[in-house]
Amino acid sequence: MRHLKHACSAALVILSLSTETFSAPPAQAPRSADRSPAMVIGIVGGYVRRDSRAHGLVQFAEHLRQEFPEGVYVGVFENHRWKRARDEIRGRLDTDHNGTLSAEEKGNARIVLYGHSWGASEIVHLAEVLGKDGVPVLLTIQVDSVQKSGQNDSVIPANVAQAINFYQRSGWPHGRKEIRAADPARTEILGNVGLEYKSASCPGYPWYNRWFTKAHCAIEIDNQVWDRAEALIRSTLLASSATAAQPAK
Repeated sequence: MRHLKHACSAALVILSLSTETFSAPPAQAPRSADRSPAMVIGIVGGYVRRDSRAHGLVQFAEHLRQEFPEGVYVGVFENHRWKRARDEIRGRLDTDHNGTLSAEEKGNARIVLYGHSWGASEIVHLAEVLGKDGVPVLLTIQVDSVQKSGQNDSVIPANVAQAINFYQRSGWPHGRKEIRAADPARTEILGNVGLEYKSASCPGYPWYNRWFTKAHCAIEIDNQVWDRAEALIRSTLLASSATAAQPAK
């Protein structure tokens, strides 16, 4: 995949693999009630703006919008504004527009969450909030997750079907090295994938990132990470579409 503008010189080392009522309407019209809405939600780290195109996560979202079929919503949110992501999800699930989510609307959810740094910690928190609402999540993708205060980014809640974690070992801050399932019977951990960046450059990032957090930024513009993320998202949504298309027994 060639969606990132900046390439990063990196060697990939795989360390381990397993394979409410609300008022705000969504920014775009939700899908009709007879089809399950598909949503891919990205959350950026630090104090990065959701439209900061120097960042790999934002570029990845732009790539997905071009490559994915019509009807798949791809959105990016700041981690400190995660409630906007929650409201967007609720609004799109509310296909009858009555302000509450029925059991059927919740069951029709097809949601993928991904994030970098604080954003990766926030997607675990967001998944937990959705779980309390009874909303399932198909997949979470954490990229060099840095735990936010008051959160636990190491434990994936039971409403998440699959989760994968990418982290780098070379620089500061170190990302979360291992995630685990709160309920292994309900959540499959696809892997904790370690990355090594001996020589890294992060064009377009602020000077303090290029000097002090190079490896942490390098993982965010590593095509190998986003290629695998895209493959997982595609296969996950395809499988969920096939399941939704099966007639009820």
